Amino acid sequence: MRVVVAGAGAVGASIARELDTHGHEVVLVETRADVTRRADVGSARMVLGDATDLAALRDAGAESADVLVAATGDDRANLVVSLLGRSEFGVGRTVARVNNPRNDWLFDESWGVDVAVSTPSIMTALVEEAVESGDVVRLLRLEAGGAALTEFRVPAEHWLPGRRVGTVSWPGAAPLVAIVRDGVPRAAAPDETLEAGDELFFLTSAEAEQRLRALLVGDDAGQRRRP
Repeated sequence: MRVVVAGAGAVGASIARELDTHGHEVVLVETRADVTRRADVGSARMVLGDATDLAALRDAGAESADVLVAATGDDRANLVVSLLGRSEFGVGRTVARVNNPRNDWLFDESWGVDVAVSTPSIMTALVEEAVESGDVVRLLRLEAGGAALTEFRVPAEHWLPGRRVGTVSWPGAAPLVAIVRDGVPRAAAPDETLEAGDELFFLTSAEAEQRLRALLVGDDAGQRRRP
């Protein structure tokens, strides 16, 4: 897979190293010469230039990239990079870093963003997930189709333990895509029996997320509803 990463700071360099380790072809675009000299990016190629400039993206090979990652520390730059990648180079998938959660609403398909990743939002979600077992927590928003990755940790007192996946009336637009048990991912097969402590991962639409919450967490009176 060919990946172009805009920004060789701590985030961009880390992404490049991981992708390089996994055998992908990676090119980084960075405006600061001093950063290009000291960045540890493995065997990834470095291009000195401004990723919001078509020429720099062209030099990085954006026209043949499978994925474009906008990982700079400037939200405006990340939006422009995503838009250029989609509209000018036809990159199949764009991933954009959101630095300020207040700008999260901008990172959508109108700016060419497929996946918006907000580190503060993810950290908040992980904290909530750690202290609020039994709640539906949004982990990641996917702009393609307006979907989100959400997680639910099954409490011991919940009605789910002992139920098979196929016997639960999950909302149609909130499929259960994976189960993590004791740190090991498992397929969400219809005959899989759920256990207390299971981490359930769903792909949900905004509307379905509310129905999923009603199913798993309960109504305003705090009563969990059995399907």
